[in-house]
Amino acid sequence: MFQLKNFSNYTKLLLLSVLATGAIATEAIAHKVEISGDVGGTIHLEPNDNPQAGKATLAWIALTRKGGQTIPLQQCNCQLAVYAEPRQKNAAPLLQPSLKAVTAEKYQGIPGAEIIFPKPGAYQVELKGTPKAGANFKPFQLNFDVTVAATAR
Repeated sequence: MFQLKNFSNYTKLLLLSVLATGAIATEAIAHKVEISGDVGGTIHLEPNDNPQAGKATLAWIALTRKGGQTIPLQQCNCQLAVYAEPRQKNAAPLLQPSLKAVTAEKYQGIPGAEIIFPKPGAYQVELKGTPKAGANFKPFQLNFDVTVAATAR
């Protein structure tokens, strides 16, 4: 059994800091972040960023402008496409799921879609967007690498 009482206060603090940093880093890499121009996007795939082949996955992308202002789907002409990897130049999308406004975590009305990845492997999820009238951001293209697991039995 590991006991902290055998360590100095400095060592205890150092160990706890390392453990806390590891927990934060693990959480931080769960969501994938991409930036294009003045737009950033964070993708999340339900459940737990671990999509499974043949099962419906809710994918949502929190879009924000530089400075942190959220870009809801109602302000964006957005298109979602899914490509198999490795992606060939000029390849047609494998899937083009319809986007809908979703509310997830602290975000409201952000782009989301249900995706069913056909088989395990590597994919690229691409979100392209241009501003609708009255919106103020530059056109963007965000590409997220996604690994899809085999369906659990």
